[in-house]
Formats: sequence, structure tokens, C-alpha cells
Amino acid sequence: MKQILVILLLALVACSTDQPQTDLLRWEAQAANVEIIRDDFGVPHIYGKTDADAVFGLLYAQCEDDFNRVERNYIWAIGRLAEVEGESALYSDLRARMFMTKAEAIQNFESSPEWLKKLCVAFADGINYYLYTHPEVHPKLLTYFEPWMPMYFSEGSIGGDIERVSTEKIKAFYEDQVAIAHGPAYSGLIRLAEDEPRGSNGFAISGKLTASGNTMLLINPHTSFFFRGEVHVVSEEGLNAYGAITWGQFFVYQGFNEKTGWMHTSTYTDIIDEFVEAIHEAGDGLQYQYGNELRAVSTSEVMLKFKTESGMNERGFKIYRTHHGPITQKLDDKWVATALMWDPVNALIQSFTRTKLNGHQEFREMMNIRTNSSNNTVYADAGGNIAYYHGNFIPIRDTAFDYTQPVDGSNPATDWQGLHPVDENITVINPPNGWIQNCNSTPFTSAAEYSPKMEDYPRYMSLNRENFRGIHAVHLLQQASNLTLDKLIELAYDPYLPAAEALIPGLIEAYDEAPNADESMREAIEILRSWDFKTSEESVAMALMHTYGIMYFRNGVVPEGLSFMERVVYFGSQSPGRERLDIFKKTLAKLEIDFGTWNTAWGEINRYQRLNGDVVQDFNDSLPSIAVGLASGRWGALASFGARTTDETKRIYGTSGNSFVAMVEFGDSVSAKTMLAGGQSGNPASLHFDDQSQRYADVQFKEVAYYREDVERRAKANYQPGKREE
Repeated sequence: MKQILVILLLALVACSTDQPQTDLLRWEAQAANVEIIRDDFGVPHIYGKTDADAVFGLLYAQCEDDFNRVERNYIWAIGRLAEVEGESALYSDLRARMFMTKAEAIQNFESSPEWLKKLCVAFADGINYYLYTHPEVHPKLLTYFEPWMPMYFSEGSIGGDIERVSTEKIKAFYEDQVAIAHGPAYSGLIRLAEDEPRGSNGFAISGKLTASGNTMLLINPHTSFFFRGEVHVVSEEGLNAYGAITWGQFFVYQGFNEKTGWMHTSTYTDIIDEFVEAIHEAGDGLQYQYGNELRAVSTSEVMLKFKTESGMNERGFKIYRTHHGPITQKLDDKWVATALMWDPVNALIQSFTRTKLNGHQEFREMMNIRTNSSNNTVYADAGGNIAYYHGNFIPIRDTAFDYTQPVDGSNPATDWQGLHPVDENITVINPPNGWIQNCNSTPFTSAAEYSPKMEDYPRYMSLNRENFRGIHAVHLLQQASNLTLDKLIELAYDPYLPAAEALIPGLIEAYDEAPNADESMREAIEILRSWDFKTSEESVAMALMHTYGIMYFRNGVVPEGLSFMERVVYFGSQSPGRERLDIFKKTLAKLEIDFGTWNTAWGEINRYQRLNGDVVQDFNDSLPSIAVGLASGRWGALASFGARTTDETKRIYGTSGNSFVAMVEFGDSVSAKTMLAGGQSGNPASLHFDDQSQRYADVQFKEVAYYREDVERRAKANYQPGKREE
């Protein structure tokens, strides 16, 4: 019955719409080449005759699951967010327009190889056909998607490189273009030390440490919850990729095929540099010094719309640019240009090609494209290989200059001198210890004694910065043996918190050495004294430690220049004992105010809640939520559960961390287990909106259906785009 209604609706819309009839005919012809099978967890398995057919079905299925997020990612990427969210997003839009215009995006699309153009067209057609067949869906802004749009969103990271460019600094420069060269520089967005660390975990395990003798891969991105969906996309042209996809993109970002697996973690490689320009006024415009010559500062005009209470308004900007890049800020009275990688065609080629490779030799050749700029890559394959690539896009620089600070753009010696070949980058291939790890930690501990040596590389290739997750991972992997997928899950969810062991003994010592110990704190101190530094839903000690740590970061006095890990160590063993006790007393008082007693289990405080499909959730203590025993990655929890409170809540609610997680084993065939925070769908009316929520809290992974016979065995829906029966 529903199919008949859809056909009638299509006929009616085709007669009344301005959309060319040829579009509809093309969409329907491509839909006939696509099959979507939804399994018992709602994961879409998309089968297409060609790669383009598979992409068409993939985008259609993504829109079924969460069109809201698909649309928002492109509203943000193409620089039109202020039209939806108002003036506060204006400088995010300006930033997007600084690095690419619509005309440039179209030109990039037109210059792409034919196979990539077909994928971009299929991307747009899949979304547009979804909107065509779902007139009840009302886009916030984008009613028709174009094939040039993926040029703005080509890598897959959370915001990619561009989000590292401060909108606050852009605002400081561009908000007053009459007095543009004067006034103080903004310091940019400030992230509190207590904020959840951004990043991910990746482990590659060789067969010498597994029960089967096969390699294994842990895929554990720490992203905002619901930022990615879980998909399986297959074509008769060799595509058979499973994993996590960023809403609106047409390639599996972190995942595996039958022969290879790849996991990305955020890199410490220096990939963005700032150049201080010497600007001079000239009769016909502005010029900047470059060596012994003066070059013209190029300019362009952009008009941005933004929503107001009374309707749409707009504001014009003149964008300035040197050969280093757009002017993005002021440093005192100097203009500063920002250089970053912007090569969308090759980035898309690399991102899609990566999903179809067979073995490490092909993977290594793909890395030569060098556009995976913001990521490290942890790799494993069915041939028994494991590997680690620290960064990929790495400009060659003169090491006489400190690129952690803005450099003199007038000096040609500061310019980038091409890119490092992959062989010059920090890499680890098949280390004898049998494992590789990266938890956004230093690459110089990635493979124990077989790790790369810091002195062998330019300092801009990586910071030698360790974190508690990295320490935790190394400790566990050094003891690993006879691993199975279930044992790998146990390892990746190990409850020990190294930061707790660094922080809490010093508090107990301060209490024991206090001349007049406060008896009101004794019971809580004794609970901490007997704690094994492991998190759990029932643990009161975990609740005490987390609250104490957060209170210390808010109220403690710390020397300048310490990293997060160094600050925890300082608070734990080097700060004044009296300060530790004062802050712990405030900790107990806060817990008593918020929960009626300090003696509160961690699961009563730390919760998972998803009430609707909004991108930003409003949490509510009076509405249902689920107790979670996981902890923040800041304390060294490998299974990260980043939670926050609001002015209206006492409990803290998860917003980031373990989102999509996969354990993969390669061999004669591939097998995997996965977890997705909440569920596949962003629609609260769907069974798959929250069918993995309790499983998430209980660490109950699901088996992946990868091979066709397994997919069919678990199929709950089988349909072509536009013809799904409910």
C-alpha cells in the first residue's frame, strides 16, 4: 500500500515541481541498481552494481537514519550556518568562505577524475531522491544538494583542519574593517583543563599475541555521541567496507574490508602554520613584504546572511589573502595569515580509495597521496601486517624556525618547501613486540622499545607528549597474549585509572600527616584508601575521585606550563597538603548539596541520556537515564565516557568518548564485534534510536554481519531506495 502511495506522490510532485523530470528518471534508474538490507540493529548494508550506485544508496540510507545531521554537516561546511543558527555562527561561515568559495568548489568538482565526479553526483542524487520521496521531511536550509558540496567536507575528522582556526580571532580581525590594523589580539577559544580530551584509541595486534594467530585491530574513535553512523557498503567494483561514517560523507572513515583495517587518531603533527605579514599601503591597494619584493594582497568580497528574530539579515566582508593563506587574525598590530592543507579532490580520492585496498603494499601506496592531514593511522591486515603512520600531510620546513609560534612571513626561508615523503614520516611497521598503540599520545611509546626515536625526526613532526591513556595502553599491551575478540574487548575496557593512582595517594598522605585531621572526612578517606583505582557503576571512590579532580582543576594553584598529566601529578604529590584537604572538603560539600550525601555511587552521578534527535542534547535529571560505570579519558580510561553537567542538572551526562567501537580479527575471513552509542537512528520513534543504550552501559557488543549470508540471516528489511515498506 505504501509503495502505491509513494508512486502516486512522485507522480504528483513530478507534475508540480520545478525539478527537471530528467533528475527523477535518473534517480529512479539508479535506485533500481541498489539494494538496502537493514539488520536486527538497523545497520544498513548497501549493495550496488557500481561504486556510484553504492554511494547513492549509502547517502539515501544515511538520510533515513539522520537527515538532520547530514544536512547540518553541510550547512556548516559550506559556510551557511548563521542562516540557521543566527549571528553567533557568522564567523564560522566566514572561516569556511576564506578557504574556498562556491566557484572554487565547483571548479574542483569539474576538474576531478570521472570516477570521482560520478561518486559526487551519486552523493547529491541519493540525498535529493530521499528528500523527493519523503516530502514530510523539512530541511532547515538545504532543499537541494549539489555534487560540488563534498569538496568542502573531504576528510572525515570532526571539523578537520579548518576547525583549528579560531573564529574568535577571525572576529577580532574582521568585525571592524575600518580600524583593522589596531587593537589587541583575541586569545581565541579557551578550553578548560577539565574538558574531555579530544581524540581516539587505536591498537594493532599481530598474530603472535592472538589465540588464532590472526591480526586484530581496535577501532575506538572518541567523538561526540551520534556524530557517526555504522554502515556496510558493497559494490560489484570491489567495494566491501564496514565501519563508521561521518554523516553526509560517502566513504567509511574508520573501518575495515575483508583484507585491511584502518583506524584514525588525532595527530600532534604540526600541519597548520601562521605567518606574520608585513603590510604596506599602496596607491592601488595593500601590499606585503616578501624578501626584497612587495606583493599585492589579494582581496575578495563575501556577503553572509544570518538569521535574526525579525528575519534574515546580511553582512559584507572583505577577505584579505597572501600566498600563505587568508588573513585570520592580528598579532599586536601585525596581520597573520594561516596556511593549512586544502586539496579536496585528492583528499576525497585518498579517503575513498583507502576503503578498497588489499594488503599493506596497496595501503602504503595510497598514503603517498598525503592528504590525510589531521590524523594518525593505525593499520592491520589479513596478511599479518600491522603498521602505524604518524601524520600524513607534513610540510617540509626550515628547523631554524619555531613553527609552534607565528613565523615571519616576509622571510622566504619560512615558507613550506613541499611535503615530506611518507618514508621520512614517523612510522612503525611490524614491530617485533607484536603490538602498536596510539591514544593521541606520543608516537615515541607506540611500540615499546621498538618505537621511533624522537631525535630522528624534525621537532614539528610530533610533540613528545604522553597522556594517561597512553600509559594505560602500554601497560596492558605489554602483558597481552592469547587474545580473542572478547579478550580484546576486556583489554579496551579495562577499568583501571592511572590518573587516580597519581592523584589519590597524595590526598591520603596529606590527611594522615595533618596535625589536626578533620574527622568529618575520615570515612571518605578510608574508602579511597581501600580503592583499587578502578571505575565501576557501584564505586563511591570513583565518584569521590572524579569530583575531587574536577574541583582541584577549578580551584587549585598550579605552576605555569604544565601539561594535563603533569598537573595531575603536581596536585597528587607536589601541591601543599593543606590545599589538597581544603579542596577535598569542598568536594564532600558539593556532593552533599547535589545528592544529599557524599556517599554516592558513581552510577548515580554518571549517566547516559538521549531524549530526542537534537544535535545538542538538553539533559534533565527528572527524566529517565542509564547508569554508566565508565569514566573520562582524562583520567586514563581507555573506554572514554566524557560527561558534562549543566546549570539545570546535578548529574553528569555523557556527550563524547566511546561512540562507535569495533574489534576486528583478520584471517581467511574477517570477523568483528561493534558497539554504537545509543543506536543507529536519530529518530526517537525508531526502535534503533536506543536499542544499544543499555548494551553500551553493559559493554555488550554485537556481532557484525559482514558476509552476505549473515546479512540475509539477520535481515529485518530489504528494499530499494524509495520503495521501503514499513
